[in-house]
Amino acid sequence: MKRLSLQWRITLMSVLLIGITCVVMNLLLCSSGVYYMDTIADSLQGGGTVILNDGGAASFDPQLIAPNEELTIVVDGVQGRFRTTNWYITAAVTLLSGILAYFVSGRALKPLRSFVSQVEQVQLNNLADMRIDEDAISEFRQLSRSFNQMLERLNNAFAAQRQFTGNAAHELRTPLALMQARLELFSAEHPDVRPETAEFLTLLREQTERLTQMTRTLLEMSNLRQVARNEQIQLAPMIEEIFTDLAPLAEKNGITLEAEGDGIMTGSDALIYRLIFNLTENAVKYNRPGGSVRVSVTQELEKLLLRVSDTGCGIPEVYQRSIFQPFFRVDKSRSREYGGAGLGLSLVWEIADLHGGSVWVEKSSEKGTTIAVGLPTQQSTKP
Repeated sequence: MKRLSLQWRITLMSVLLIGITCVVMNLLLCSSGVYYMDTIADSLQGGGTVILNDGGAASFDPQLIAPNEELTIVVDGVQGRFRTTNWYITAAVTLLSGILAYFVSGRALKPLRSFVSQVEQVQLNNLADMRIDEDAISEFRQLSRSFNQMLERLNNAFAAQRQFTGNAAHELRTPLALMQARLELFSAEHPDVRPETAEFLTLLREQTERLTQMTRTLLEMSNLRQVARNEQIQLAPMIEEIFTDLAPLAEKNGITLEAEGDGIMTGSDALIYRLIFNLTENAVKYNRPGGSVRVSVTQELEKLLLRVSDTGCGIPEVYQRSIFQPFFRVDKSRSREYGGAGLGLSLVWEIADLHGGSVWVEKSSEKGTTIAVGLPTQQSTKP
C-alpha cells in the first residue's frame, strides 16, 4: 500500500467504501422488505386483517373462502411506510458513509500532512541540515526531490552572500584603519588649522569611524555560524558588566540603569553579550534625558525571557517589524547624530535566531519601548 500512488490509494479506498455501503444498504433494504412481506403473510392466516382506505380494519377467516372463489385484498399504507423506512435507512447509511469517507481520506492524505510538517520545520538557520524525505509515494517523490534541490540552492546562495560580505568587510578593514591613522596623525601634526579645516577633519574622522564600525559588524555577522554555542552563561553578571561598559554613555545622558532577575542558558558568551549590549546601548541612546533603562530576565523551564525597557519616545507601529532589518532606521537624522550603521538590531536578530530564539517589540508607546528576546536554555546539537 505504501508504494501505491495517491490516486490509486484514494481510488481503492473509495471503491472499498462504496462496496461496503452498497452491501449494507442492500442488506437493510432486504431486511425491511422481508419484514413487511412477513407481516402481510401473517395477516392472511387465521384472523387476518384487511386495511381499508378509510383507516378501518376488517377481519376474515380464510377457511370460509371457497377454493375457486377469487379473493382480493386491498392493502393501503404499507407501501408508504416501506418507502419512508427506506429513506431513513438511506439517510443513515449516507451519513455513516460520509463519516467513514472523512477518516479514510484523512488516512490516504497522511503523506501530504507529513510533507507539510517537514516543510514547516525549514528555517533560515537549518537549510544545510534540513532535507525532505524522498522515500514517499510517487506524487511526492519528485516534489520532495525538487524541494531539496531548492533548499540546497538557497543554502549555497546564502553561503555565497555571507562569504562575499565577510571578504568585502575583511578587505575594507586595512584601508579604513590606514585612513583613520592618517587623519589622527594629520590632526596631531597640524593643531592650528582653520576652523573650517578642523570641522572637515572631524567629519572625516566620524565617518571613517562609522565605516570601521560597520565593517566590523558585517564581519561579525558573516562569521556568526562558525562561533561555538556550548558555553554555560549566567546573565546577571553579564548584565552588570554591560552596565559598567555603558556607564559613561548613561551618565552623559542622565540615564539610570536597572537590572532585575537572573537566568542560566547554554550558548555563545560573546554573542549573547553583544545581543544584550546592543539592545541596552540603543535604549540608552534613544532615551529621554533623565530617563531610565531596565533589563529584566525571567527564567522558565526550557527558555528564558529577556526584556529591555526604556522611557524613550517609542517606535511607531508601522516600523516595529522593520527595525530588525539591516540598515533600517526609524529616524535617519537622529541615527546620524548618534552614529551607528543601522546594523545593531539586525545583529541582535541574527544572534537570537542562531540560538533558536526570537526577538520582537513587546510594547511601545510615547512612554517608552520594551523589546523582548526569547531564548532556549539548551542549544540544539546541530551546528
